[in-house]
Amino acid sequence: MKSLLSTSPTSSLYFPPNSSSSSSPWKPKNPTKLFLPIMASKSPNQNRGAQRTGLANPKGFSSTPVPSAKETPATQNVEPEEEIPQVVFNRMIVRILVSVGVPMATGLGLLKIFEIGKEQGFLIVPVWVALLTTFLTFGVSSFGIAYGALSTSWDAESKGSLLGFEEAQKNWVDMWREEDESTQ
Repeated sequence: MKSLLSTSPTSSLYFPPNSSSSSSPWKPKNPTKLFLPIMASKSPNQNRGAQRTGLANPKGFSSTPVPSAKETPATQNVEPEEEIPQVVFNRMIVRILVSVGVPMATGLGLLKIFEIGKEQGFLIVPVWVALLTTFLTFGVSSFGIAYGALSTSWDAESKGSLLGFEEAQKNWVDMWREEDESTQ
């Protein structure tokens, strides 16, 4: 009987059985063949539950999607996704870079100011203030990705406002409306 020692889900080590019952497992006859790497193979019973229910693999890992009872190829309503115009995409990238970069640069700048002030002795700031300012500026920076995308005018003709508050409000509603329509 083989002994398998699993080191990862895809590979394992093979311990060959002793050729004679008198030899000790601690002193193998051929020490070079003690550990032979082999690939672990699935047994036929390992995937039995998935075959019984008709599910081949978890969602996203199958090469072909399995149509459900509700959704057959005849009833699928597939619409091509709208492409973002290049002008809108460029504006969105600029807004994302600015809305991420400005808070992050502010946080890094404040950290440098706190460091120089402490070394020179003219600015004595508690550690929690530096921690709080870093937490806030980096947190605002992480929200900058979403805000940069939502505050851009999605209309290729109009440029939108400087800060994009009106566009963010409009795009937020449009985004959730599209989400609600796609789930129904």
